Amino acid sequence: MPVRIPPHILSLKPYVPGKPIEEVERELGIRGSIKLASNENPIGPSPLALEAIQGEMSNLHRYPEGSGIRLKEALARKHGVAPNQIVLGNGSNEVIELLARAFLSPGDDAVMADPSFVVYALVTQAVGARSVKVPLRDGVHDLMAMAQAVAEKTRIVFIANPNNPTGTSNGAEEVEAMVRAIPPDVVAAFDEAYAEYVGRPDYPDTVRYIREGQPVIVFRTFSKIYGLAGLRIGYGVTTPEIADALDRVRQPFNTNRLAQAAALAALSDEAHVARSRGVNEEGKAFLSGEFRRMGVSFHPTEANFFYLPLGERSAKDLSDALLRKGVIVRPMGPAIRVTIGLPEENRRLVEAFSEVLRSV
Repeated sequence: MPVRIPPHILSLKPYVPGKPIEEVERELGIRGSIKLASNENPIGPSPLALEAIQGEMSNLHRYPEGSGIRLKEALARKHGVAPNQIVLGNGSNEVIELLARAFLSPGDDAVMADPSFVVYALVTQAVGARSVKVPLRDGVHDLMAMAQAVAEKTRIVFIANPNNPTGTSNGAEEVEAMVRAIPPDVVAAFDEAYAEYVGRPDYPDTVRYIREGQPVIVFRTFSKIYGLAGLRIGYGVTTPEIADALDRVRQPFNTNRLAQAAALAALSDEAHVARSRGVNEEGKAFLSGEFRRMGVSFHPTEANFFYLPLGERSAKDLSDALLRKGVIVRPMGPAIRVTIGLPEENRRLVEAFSEVLRSV
C-alpha cells in the first residue's frame, strides 16, 4: 500500500539552489568558471572568523552550546535588545521556517510580495497554509497593498527589504505606514538578509518596533556580507513572546559549533564588513554603467546583485549561453539575477554578456 502523503506536500516544488562551480565544470567539460548566482560575498569570510574556526577544530567531538548564548549576547548588544529576543538558525532560512511552523496552521494565510524570496511560499505551503501574493509595483514591495491584503486568517506578512530577487528596497516612511496599518495580532516579518549593503539614508530601523513591543521579527544572516554561507548561520530579532514560540519548535543544537564561533568573530571585524561593502559599491557602479551601455534594463539595487528582466525565453537562453562560457548566473523565469563579484569577475561577466547578447 502506498504511503499517504498530504496533497499540499506532494504539490510542493523543492527549492533549486544555484549550481556549484564543480557541477557546471563537470557537466560542460570546462575549467575556470565563475559563480555569480547565489549572492555570496566574493572576498570570502573574515580572517578572524577563519581563525575562530581553526580554534574550534579540536572540539568537534563535542555538541555545540545549545542556546548559543555567547553569540546571542553579542547580537543582543548589537541590536539593543535582550538575549532572549534572539533566535539562532541554520541560516536565516531556518528561522523563517520556525516562524511558519509556530504561527501558521492549515487554513491560515501568509501575505508576501510577488516576486520575492521563494522560501516564504515554500514554508507556508509546507504547513498547509495559503500564500497570498501581492504584485510588486515598479519592482518594489507595494506595502500598503500588502496591508490591505491582510484578512481574518492572515497570521504573517513577509517583507523582504531589500527584496530578493529584485534588489529593491522600501524606506522608513512607507514601512511605518504598513506596520501601523496591519492588525496587532499579525506578525510583520522583515527579511533583511542584505541590510548591510543598503546605502539609502531612510532605510528603516525595524528593530525599533520590537523594542516598542510590536509583533515584529527581523531576519538577518551571516551568509551574505559576512561571507559565511557555507556554515549556514542566521538569526531573528523579535519580542520575547515570539522568540519563546520559535524556541518551542526549534530542534536542539540547530547551529553548529564552527558556525557559532565564526559568526561571533565576524561580528567584531568591522574592517571586513567595510571592505565587503566597498567592493560591492565599486562593482555596482561598474555593472550599472555597463548594463546601460548594452541597453540591458535593471532595477536599481540596494543589495549585492542585479535583477535583469529579459523575458522568459531570452532569460533562459542568455543564462544557458553564459553557462557555456563558464559564467554561472541565476535564471528566474522572465529574468536573470546576477551577483556582484570581484572586479575581474564583473569584467568577465560583461565580456561574456556582450558576446551572448549578439547571438541570443
